[in-house]
Amino acid sequence: METNLVTEGNVTTPHGFIAGAAYAGIKTYAQNKMDVGILLSEKECISAGIYTTNKFVSPSVELTSNNVKNGKVKGVFVSSGIANAGVGTQGMIDAKESLEHAAAHVEVDPIELAIGTTGVIGVELPMALIRSGIPNIEMSPEGGDAFARAIMTTDRVPKSAAVQFKLNEDAITIGGCTKGSGMIHPNMATMLAFLTTDAAVEESLLKYALKNACDDTFNMVTIDGDTSTNDMVLILANGAASKKPITSGTPEADVFCEALKELCDYLSYQLVKDAEGSSKVFSVSIEGARSVEEARLAARSIAGSTLVKSAIHGNDPNWGRVVAAAGYSGAELDVSKVSFSINDITIMEAGTPIPFHRDSVIAIMSRERVNLTLKLGLGSGSATAWGCELTEEYVRFNSAYTT
Repeated sequence: METNLVTEGNVTTPHGFIAGAAYAGIKTYAQNKMDVGILLSEKECISAGIYTTNKFVSPSVELTSNNVKNGKVKGVFVSSGIANAGVGTQGMIDAKESLEHAAAHVEVDPIELAIGTTGVIGVELPMALIRSGIPNIEMSPEGGDAFARAIMTTDRVPKSAAVQFKLNEDAITIGGCTKGSGMIHPNMATMLAFLTTDAAVEESLLKYALKNACDDTFNMVTIDGDTSTNDMVLILANGAASKKPITSGTPEADVFCEALKELCDYLSYQLVKDAEGSSKVFSVSIEGARSVEEARLAARSIAGSTLVKSAIHGNDPNWGRVVAAAGYSGAELDVSKVSFSINDITIMEAGTPIPFHRDSVIAIMSRERVNLTLKLGLGSGSATAWGCELTEEYVRFNSAYTT
């Protein structure tokens, strides 16, 4: 399959989607800042979602999950600056009212919208600002970039893209945007991701494709080891470019799944690249694990290790931290079979340390991107996780987040 990654694409690149955003005053004012937005399909949709595993969950996530289960969701209302979590029963009251105002603005039923909120926990939504801000949202096919800005909190840049490919005679597009630069850890994080496609997709396949893509992408990134209360990945498929639905077990299904994974992989990398206080990204590739599940365990353990992240920041080739993190990950490990390399420079081979030129490895680790590869020699399972350095700036920023 030949795909075209459109880095300037967004959630309205697929046919039949419109979006818009406005500044309501929830966040501190700055030029081009948005804090409320709406994404909408002009046609009926099939939808699927994946949500935070945090048991302290925002009512916004609960309401979205319920609406998606109802099977009529064709759009989403978002606000940023306040998480709408930890505020008691008022959280659900405000989430429902937000959807009522957003739905009236775009002339749909509230049950046809999802809701995404992100920001400070323990503060009620400023409903007066939301009520006054929603009418200022101008919807258009060019509104995808503004929508991506409306979900930003501590993000330095908006993160959007699209992927295009041919499926038989149909020209299919999948678009997406995401936010998050802190409180990011596998199994969701302070992350919102919204995906759209003009393909017609069987509902069971759409759910499978989303989970399959998330398992290898959004759930394989870690910034600081924290999982938030509001996270979700939502996909909408409106069929505007398809002559017939894509069904499970077909070559077309495989093509769609791979294209979706490619887009999610790109967006996941952008999350880590935009990490709070960081300017370096590192990958952890596990090869030869007993299973894919064990490979994921080891990769995430290493990428999430505070000591490994600190070593990446200091360009310190302290490889013992890497193998130690693999050892406590829960994945099976035989020390006599482990090999390890940093950017293709072998540090350990079959359990035996290999002499290396320390200054050369330090120079390699000073690059913006560092690759760690651990070969376990136990099977065919493989996985890759993404992490970022741990910096003094990250600590300073988060020590004064609400002050």
